[in-house]
Amino acid sequence: MWPFYFLLNKILKPEEEGQVHVSEVNPASMLECCRSEQSPSNGKCSDAVLPTAYFVEVPHINQLYSWDCGLACVLMALRTTGKCNCTIQGLADLCCTTSIWTVDLAYLLQKFNVRFSYFTITFGANPNYSVETFYKEQLPTDLVRVDMLFQKATGAGINIECRSISGVEITLMILSGKYIAIALVDQYKLSRSWMEDVIVPGFYGNESGYTGHYILICGYDAGADEFEIRDPASSRKHERIPSKRLEEARKSFGTDEDLLLISLEKSEK
Repeated sequence: MWPFYFLLNKILKPEEEGQVHVSEVNPASMLECCRSEQSPSNGKCSDAVLPTAYFVEVPHINQLYSWDCGLACVLMALRTTGKCNCTIQGLADLCCTTSIWTVDLAYLLQKFNVRFSYFTITFGANPNYSVETFYKEQLPTDLVRVDMLFQKATGAGINIECRSISGVEITLMILSGKYIAIALVDQYKLSRSWMEDVIVPGFYGNESGYTGHYILICGYDAGADEFEIRDPASSRKHERIPSKRLEEARKSFGTDEDLLLISLEKSEK
């Protein structure tokens, strides 16, 4: 797998040292530019300038239990976008469940009037995950509830795009300075090298298989080919991880490659 730095160079030809050109448009247009791998010379992707490194200041918030990492990530996003009048417990009360799925997080973001795009490769709850210890206990109950949330999403103003989003696309969004992202990952593949920093008791209860976990992506350095993340289960307030490790963790079986791309631009009430 090539590092994202080289993939970016394939898609975006630098005009000056430390800068690359893409279009300063909405996420859909920027993602379409990535999919077609068009160069700036065609005029479609030459309106704006992206740096080769960009980091958004996001407050680090620790989860309280083994199940509320997604809520901590939503709270970090809310505070970054200036919506601070809430707590993890308040978000938990709104969800009314301790079995949190990405679609639950999407409904929370929608409730707080946050602009975002929702990407996943599975529309609804995947019954095949019943073989995973992580899902086995809650999945039979969650199947109906989660599928219902997906069915009602459009009516609730939530647009779900059923496709995989590439690592290159994520880097473009982050480097634009206009987005952060909440990603579902396999915690073991993400951070096995620094498990001693995990502060949540019992977080690694499933030592033999997939462990779902949410993190927030808030920066990228193309030179180092590393992402800046906020991990609600870690004592580290700032963490950088290689792009290859993030790709393996977020595309692991069990994640559905779920990603919430959150706009930092203020939306109208």
